[in-house]
Amino acid sequence: MAYNVAFISLGCAKNQVNCEQMMAAAQAAGNTVQASPEGADVVVVNTCGFLASACEEAIESILEMAELKKAGRVKKILVSGCMAQRYQEDVLRELPEVDGVLGTGSYGDITRAIDEVMVQGLRPCHFGNVSTAEQGGARILSTPPWYAYLRIAEGCDNRCAYCVIPALRGKYRSRPMAELLDEAAELASAGVKELIVIAQDITRYGTDLTGEHQLAKLLQELCRLDFHWIRLHYLYPDEVTEELIDTVAREEKIVPYLDIPIQHCSDGILKAMNRRDTKAELLELFAKLRERIPGLVLRTSLITGLPGEGEEELAELCDFLREVRIERAGVFPFSPEDGTKAAKMEHVDFEEAQRRAEIVVDVQSDIIDAYNDSVLGSTREVLCEGFDPQAQMFYGRSYAESPDIDGRIWFTAEEEVPAGTFVPVRLTGTMDGELTGETV
Repeated sequence: MAYNVAFISLGCAKNQVNCEQMMAAAQAAGNTVQASPEGADVVVVNTCGFLASACEEAIESILEMAELKKAGRVKKILVSGCMAQRYQEDVLRELPEVDGVLGTGSYGDITRAIDEVMVQGLRPCHFGNVSTAEQGGARILSTPPWYAYLRIAEGCDNRCAYCVIPALRGKYRSRPMAELLDEAAELASAGVKELIVIAQDITRYGTDLTGEHQLAKLLQELCRLDFHWIRLHYLYPDEVTEELIDTVAREEKIVPYLDIPIQHCSDGILKAMNRRDTKAELLELFAKLRERIPGLVLRTSLITGLPGEGEEELAELCDFLREVRIERAGVFPFSPEDGTKAAKMEHVDFEEAQRRAEIVVDVQSDIIDAYNDSVLGSTREVLCEGFDPQAQMFYGRSYAESPDIDGRIWFTAEEEVPAGTFVPVRLTGTMDGELTGETV
């Protein structure tokens, strides 16, 4: 039998790709994939479980679906993804409204789970091997038609002391390059203009296959395809090779925007967190990248309140940011996650970690304001993503803004600008920390 199935995906873009693959599998089995959960036979909540806050968001979404189920507007609820993997027994025991679960090793079991819950009346519980699960497969894109993600690897071997990802996603596994190029070619043929290359650590790509870094070679092949922009998330500092830097600098399609999560800059904290770099090495890397990649915009992730951080280390982090002038930064208070080494280390409470995060955000805000001021008067190529009738302005992104995590560029135009088209915009001002301009 065929059913109406709705999907809700939470968390990162890597998780979103898994959801897109489940959507395609459900549709290929004859089911109808619908956008809204209202009226669905099955709602699949694809959860994030990276942080406690993400698990709380997932539980809220599940309870919202439970209310629809209670009202007769949803029949069954399946929960998949990282929270399901991390808290297998808890989800089934504490959330009786949930009709079945699939872990991160069992996304491919979605059609079987739908059949089990709808036809056989079972409460399916699928938890395959997270280190051998299939990575490829057809997708139904859930992004706007002009951009899409290409996940080039799964899992992680870095074993940072604060992170649960290796336990949830398994060992690092690169996808074969031929498979990636076939998938990318399909995306280009479908009209995707911005390809966002993602993995927990894209810089390690290929090392598990041949022992050699292959990201630069992959990017060179991707640049042969009909994309306008190619964007990179996420790079591990000590895995950035000279060949990769040369490739990013040389290939016009690769935007000069690099997301390099460093988490902190204090040598003591980095060592305790099992990071493989030092402050001196980070400074050297960023200086080298700035020198060799014109117009480079850097993004990073930072954690305040990590074990070992005192006022001195916090001040060191703020000074580091003022020196390096990283344009984009996500700042998060330390969350001691069950099962991690860092959770057992002495650390400040969450309120103090949050206070420190706010201090770093203030420093970062000054850096962003200065960056915005420095580009006023210049003209940027902007990918238009829509029109806001209230603001009476179009909005979009330049190479310096990644979707969902960075701001927008707001602009006026004398003629209609269709979403998904590139236009030159002269930057003339700022609005709530975001750039404004006009087409030229």
